[in-house]
Amino acid sequence: MKRKSVLKHYSRSLVKEEIAEYCKHRWVALEGAQIRNSRVFIRYRPDGTPLKITCPDDVVTLIGLYRGIKVRTIYASISVYKSLNSAADVEMKENVVAASPIWDIDGSLERWKPVVEVAKTIVDFLEKEGVVKSVFIKWSGEGMHIHIHERAFSNDVLSRYHPLDVAYSIVEYTLRKLKVRLHKIVRDSGGMVKVENVIDMKRVFTAPLSLHRRHDLCCVCLKPEQLEDFDISWAFIDEFKHNRDWRLYEIGEADELALKAMTVIGGYPGWKGRGGATRIALEELEPKMSKVGRFQVMALLQAARYYLLTGDLERAKSFGLNRAIFYAWAKHHGAILRHKAHARYQKRSERPTVRMIKIFEEEVPVSDSGWFMMGGIEQRPSDYDRQVASRINSIVPYEKAWRAALEYLRRFPRRVLTDPQRFYQEAYLPVRDRFVEKVVKKYFMRQATLDELFEN
Repeated sequence: MKRKSVLKHYSRSLVKEEIAEYCKHRWVALEGAQIRNSRVFIRYRPDGTPLKITCPDDVVTLIGLYRGIKVRTIYASISVYKSLNSAADVEMKENVVAASPIWDIDGSLERWKPVVEVAKTIVDFLEKEGVVKSVFIKWSGEGMHIHIHERAFSNDVLSRYHPLDVAYSIVEYTLRKLKVRLHKIVRDSGGMVKVENVIDMKRVFTAPLSLHRRHDLCCVCLKPEQLEDFDISWAFIDEFKHNRDWRLYEIGEADELALKAMTVIGGYPGWKGRGGATRIALEELEPKMSKVGRFQVMALLQAARYYLLTGDLERAKSFGLNRAIFYAWAKHHGAILRHKAHARYQKRSERPTVRMIKIFEEEVPVSDSGWFMMGGIEQRPSDYDRQVASRINSIVPYEKAWRAALEYLRRFPRRVLTDPQRFYQEAYLPVRDRFVEKVVKKYFMRQATLDELFEN
C-alpha cells in the first residue's frame, strides 16, 4: 500500500474521529514499516512522555511526526489512565482507572470462519451471563478481539477490585468455562485458530479503523447480532462496514460476571511477577506431543545456537532464556527498534553491575557474575531449566528436543547462526509454531532410519 494511500485513509474524518474516541485516556502505540524484518514500535515521544491521542487532529499529527517509520497501525492500551503526562504514569497501578476485558482470537485471512465461530461461542456465553449491550467485536485483520466496554462495571465493583484484576479474571473465567467447546473448534481448525488471555497492564490492541500492519484491511467494529453476517469484505479499506455503536455500554451490566470471575480466578497474576502475565488459556487443552510454546522454542533454539558456537552449556542456557525474554519484551512492551532496546534499557536502569558485551553482532547486558541480564534480573541456568526445559519436557522429553535442536541448527552455515536477524528469519520463524513436528519428530524418524540401516 502506497504511503499516500495510508495518509489518505487516516485523513478521513470518520477514521480520525473513531480512533480519537477509542484512544482517549489510553496509552497509544504506533507501528511502522518493517526494517530488516524488525517491527518498529513507538510508544513514547522524544521527550519521554507516553504517546496519546486526545482529539481527531492528533491522528494525522502523530503520523506526520513519526513519518520516518512510515506509520501503518495505531494501537491503544487495555488500560485507561487518569494521567498520561510522564513515563512514570504508565508504571503506576493506582493510575489505572479502567480496563477492558478483551479476548484475543488469532486466525488468518484464509481461515477466518473458525475465528468467527470462537467469537460466537464467547459472545453466547456473555449473553447468558447478562452482558450484551456493552459487548463489541473488532475484526483486527487476521482475527477478532471481543471487548466488554470498560465502563460496564459499577463504581461499587471497581472500588472493591482493581480494574485489571477484573479484566483478567473475566477473560480467564470465560475461557475456562468454555474450554471443551473452544478446544473442539481449535482442533477442527487444524490448529489454525487460537484464543488467548493476553491481559496485561501495558498490552495494546488495534484501534478501530486503524490499518492492519501487513494486510490492506482496516479494523472494523461490529455488535454481537452482526456476527452471523460478517464477511472479510467488511474490512476493505475503501468500502469498510463499521458499527459506531462500539461506544455503547450499560453501567453495572457486567458486575455479576465480574464478581463470579474474581471469586474463581482471584485477579491479575502480573502484580506478583516482573512485567505482567501473558498466558495461553487453551494451552492445557492441547494433547501431548502437539505444540511447544513460542517462548520455549525461541529459548531452546537460542541456547542451542550459543552452545554450537561456543561450547559453553551453562552460559548457553542463560543466553537462550535472555533472548526469549528480550523478544517477548520487544513484542509486547517495545518502544523502539528491537536491536536498540538494550541500549534504552541500560540508559534507564543505570545499574553499575551491568556491562554490555557484543555477542554474535548484538549488544547484550551481562552481570558481574557473567550471566546475561534483562530487566535488571540475571537469567541463570536454573531459571532456564524451570521456565524452558520443564515446560518442553511436559510435551516431549527435553533431552530429545535439545538433541533435535542441535541437529537442526547444524544445517545452517555459521553466517546465519551469528546474524541475529537471519537466525530469527531463517531458523526460528519456519519452525516456531510446529517445532515438535518439524524438528523433533523429523530428527528421530531420520535417526531411526539410520539405525535400521546399520542394523542391516
